[in-house]
Amino acid sequence: MPKLKAKTIILTDLQRALLEQILRREKSTQQQVRRTQVILAAAEDSANKHIAKQLHLTLKTVRLWRRRWLQVSPAMHTAEKNGDHKQLEQLIFDAFADEARSGKPADFTPEQICQIVAIACEQPEDSERPISHWTARELADEAIKRCIVTNISPRSAGRFLKRCRP
Repeated sequence: MPKLKAKTIILTDLQRALLEQILRREKSTQQQVRRTQVILAAAEDSANKHIAKQLHLTLKTVRLWRRRWLQVSPAMHTAEKNGDHKQLEQLIFDAFADEARSGKPADFTPEQICQIVAIACEQPEDSERPISHWTARELADEAIKRCIVTNISPRSAGRFLKRCRP
C-alpha cells in the first residue's frame, strides 16, 4: 500500500517573514513558537514523521497544525493580495489558537460575581440584615433575594469573597 504524502505548505515571503517574527518575539508563547516551527518545517517539505521526531511532538499534533494552516491558507492569500497585513497577521494567530474545549460552562457570569462581591462591600444593616459582618450564608441568601442568581450555595459565595481578598 503506497504511503500518503502530506499536503505541501507553500509560504509567501510575507508569511515566512511574519512566522520568523513570531519565533524572535519575546512575547510569543511557547505554543505559538512550537506551532510556527511545525509550519516552517512543513514548508521545507519535511514529512510529518520527520517534523514530529525533530520537534519532539506526536505525529497527530504535527498533522493537526498542518491541517489547520491549510484551512486558513486561502483566507491568508486573499488578505495578502488585498494588502491587509493586519488581517494576515490575525489569521496566522487565529490558525495557531486553541479551539474551544468542551466542558461544563461556568455557573456564574463575571457580572454576577461582581454583583455578589459588591453586596459584600455593603454594610449588612443596609440590607436589613441583623448581622455586623457578611457570612457566606447571608451573602448567598441576599444574592438570591436580589435576583442576581436563582441559586447559589454558601460555599460558592464564600469562594468569591476569598478570591477578592488582598
